[in-house]
Amino acid sequence: MTGDAALIDRFLEMMAAEAGAARNTLSAYETDLRLASDASGGRLAQADAAAIGRVSDGWSALAPATVARKAAALRRFFAFLLDEGFRADDPGIALPRPGTTRGLPRTLSTGDVDAMFAAITARVARDPPDRNDLRLSALFELLYGSGLRATELVSLPRGAVASDRPYMILKGKGGRERMVPLSDRARAAVAAWRDHVPADSPWLFPSGKAHLTRVRLYQIVRALAAEAGIPPDRISPHVLRHAFATHLLEGGADLRALQAMLGHADIATTEIYTHVDRARLVRLVNERHPLIDAAPVRP
Repeated sequence: MTGDAALIDRFLEMMAAEAGAARNTLSAYETDLRLASDASGGRLAQADAAAIGRVSDGWSALAPATVARKAAALRRFFAFLLDEGFRADDPGIALPRPGTTRGLPRTLSTGDVDAMFAAITARVARDPPDRNDLRLSALFELLYGSGLRATELVSLPRGAVASDRPYMILKGKGGRERMVPLSDRARAAVAAWRDHVPADSPWLFPSGKAHLTRVRLYQIVRALAAEAGIPPDRISPHVLRHAFATHLLEGGADLRALQAMLGHADIATTEIYTHVDRARLVRLVNERHPLIDAAPVRP
C-alpha cells in the first residue's frame, strides 16, 4: 500500500475537487490526519481498530468539539481508502462519537437592527455626506440584507452589484457559486458608495493596495453597534449574517431557499436556524399565551 503521506495528499485532492471543501477545512483535515499518522508510527492507512483506538485515546484531554472534528476527518479518510480500494475494511467504527451540543448562534432582534440602521440614516443625512458613511451604509445593507460572509463582502469586485439586477452571482466557500438576492435599498446604497470608489479599483471596498480587511470590517461593525446603544461584544459581521437568516426564517422563508441564499453545502448547517426559531416560539408561548395567568386545572 502507498504510504500515509501520499494517501493523505490524494484524499485532500479528492476533497477539494469532488466535495468542494473549503481551504480552512482542508487545512484542518491535513493537520488532523498527519498528527494521527505520526501517532500511529506512519501506518495510519494500515491501522486496525485497536490501533485507531490507541490514537483516539490520546485525545482524552481535548474538548468534545475538537475530538468530533478529528474523528470526522479520520472517518472520511478511511471511507476514501475503502472506496478507492486501498483497504477492504473500514476501522472508523472504533473512533469516538462525542455527544457535542451545538450552541445556538448569537443573533440580534429586529429592534437592534433598526437601531443600527437609524444611526446609519442619521449619518448619511448629514450635508455633505461623508464618504465613509456611504461606505458604512453599503456594507450594512449587504451584510444584513443579503447575509454575506465577511470575506465575501470585503472582497467583492467593483462591478459585483448592478443597479438594474436584483441579484448577484457570488463565489463563496469551496468555490461554490450561488445567487444572492439584493434589495432595492442595497443596490441604491452600493450605487451611492461606488461613485466614490476610484474607477481603476478592482474592489468595491478598496483599502490601500488591496480591499478592506475582515479585521477592519469587524471594527466598523462594533463601532456602529456602540453608537446605536448595543453592547459591542454582542455583535460581529457573522452575527449580522445570523440575524439575516433568523429574521427570514421567522418571516416564513423556506429552509431550502435559505440554504441556497446562505451558500450552505449541507442543509444540516442551515437547520440550526430552526432551533433559533423554535426557541423564539417557546418563549412566545411562555410569555404571551392567554392561559399563562389562568389557574391550573386540579385533578
